[in-house]
Amino acid sequence: MSPIEAVLVTLAGVAAGTINAVVGSGTLITFPTLLAFGVPPVTANVSNNVGLVPGSLSGAIGYRRELAGQRARVLRLGVASFIGGVVGAVLLLVLPSSAFDAIVPVLILLGVVLVVLGPRIQRGVAARAEARGGIPDHGVWWVWPAVALAGVYGGYFGAAQGVLLMAILGIGVADSMQRHTATKNVLALIVNAVAAVVFIAVADIDWTVAGLIALGSVIGGQLGATVGRRLSPTLLRAVIAVVGLTALVVLLV
Repeated sequence: MSPIEAVLVTLAGVAAGTINAVVGSGTLITFPTLLAFGVPPVTANVSNNVGLVPGSLSGAIGYRRELAGQRARVLRLGVASFIGGVVGAVLLLVLPSSAFDAIVPVLILLGVVLVVLGPRIQRGVAARAEARGGIPDHGVWWVWPAVALAGVYGGYFGAAQGVLLMAILGIGVADSMQRHTATKNVLALIVNAVAAVVFIAVADIDWTVAGLIALGSVIGGQLGATVGRRLSPTLLRAVIAVVGLTALVVLLV
């Protein structure tokens, strides 16, 4: 890889880390960049995943203020993400890629719709939960299995995982969008780390590529946290919707 290509891959990592900290889908930047520079698809996929893990950690640290008071919630939902990530990674090894081709665009579109309609749906969910005694701190009953299923998706595929998690948290957990973003970053980090461990164990990693993306994504994670917490809830929903729809178009095309 030439010095110019190395710089461009690092910059792609910065952009991906920034987007991942706020929404998710940073892979839509780094993966095509690696393919354009001649990295084989499989090597690009696994090296990209490994390289983005430090960026996910950076984004989670960048939102540490919003994580205050969420320890019990994050631990509970983190177990769901871990189990889902393991299942998704195993499915990646045993199932053909065509198995999820039809459902992935549907899941992303569903996530976008739920994020946009989130406030209205959340009011209905809250009203029903209040009639039964209120919403627990970790969310209504279906949040845990939904996070686990999002983990399966993230461990298998990954792009726009953040959109799905924001939809689940925004509807089923009573809290602010910024605090949901912080929780989402930790849950996505768990899933991505599980997938990275599997890839390191069974696949060939281009460690130069992974290192460049890691460097860029760590910087991007901090930038994303700075930018993301300045967005209003409405604007944040709009950003999530745009990124999710972009991911959908890229996958369909």
